[in-house]
Amino acid sequence: MSRWTEADIPDQTGRTVLVTGANSGLGLHTARVLAAKGAHVLMGCRSVQRGEAARRTVRGSAEVLELDLADLASVRAAAAEVEALDVLVNNAGIMAVPNGRTADGFERQFGTNHLGHAALTFLLLPALRQRPGARVVTVSSLMHQYGHMDFDDPNWERRPYSSRGAYSQSKLANILFARELERRSPDVTSIAAHPGATVTELTNNMASAHNSVLLRVGGKVSHLFSQSVEMGALPQLYAATSPEARGGQYYGPKGFRGLRGHPAVARMSTAARDDLAANRLWELTVKLTGITPDLP
Repeated sequence: MSRWTEADIPDQTGRTVLVTGANSGLGLHTARVLAAKGAHVLMGCRSVQRGEAARRTVRGSAEVLELDLADLASVRAAAAEVEALDVLVNNAGIMAVPNGRTADGFERQFGTNHLGHAALTFLLLPALRQRPGARVVTVSSLMHQYGHMDFDDPNWERRPYSSRGAYSQSKLANILFARELERRSPDVTSIAAHPGATVTELTNNMASAHNSVLLRVGGKVSHLFSQSVEMGALPQLYAATSPEARGGQYYGPKGFRGLRGHPAVARMSTAARDDLAANRLWELTVKLTGITPDLP
């Protein structure tokens, strides 16, 4: 895996890949790379208009799939459009936003980053099973290390809201979900990944949403330790395409503290390795989404 790059991606001709949040940042770059390698890419985007603008920058086969992860009705409608799928890249996300609710009443970050992606994955399992070697890649974050799963109040209805705490919980949930999916679905490989310190539209929007001078200054400082979107996307591209990627693993940059560098096996927090919590989250997710996955 030493210094793995886009050049190491095998030919993707004949494969269909769905990338969520594909209108910008890591998702758009992932879509561009996979389409250039021959895959047909479904670009999951909340805004069709923005999605179409992004699609025009993709060289290869791609189409926009309307998908709002903060609305389970939209998730169901999008999943119904997919007949067969080789790879699902659960890339989209929102970060440290002010307190708010999804269309279904969930806390926005837990509802979008985890529940929306989990629901989409549940619904797409039949499409994934049609293709040998199918994979689900779920993108987490270094911030998962600060996450705590509050199973009694996952939607922050009783405790004081913390935008950072809610984000960290959602990113911890991403890894727990990816690991439990790998355990429960033997015919679909599930892998987690993170981009390290990659400054994207997500981090810029976070500062704007909070109207915070401190966050903006912090963002400028973080550029000193960050890497490009092209480098940040490598771990999820590795997880999606490399014959060497293993189910149940977590990949990220191999440099100092996982901030930057080429893909390598990344460190999971103790909480992310908690099998009992992973099982409990799975059961809670089924209950909250109302979707029971079709498992063998």
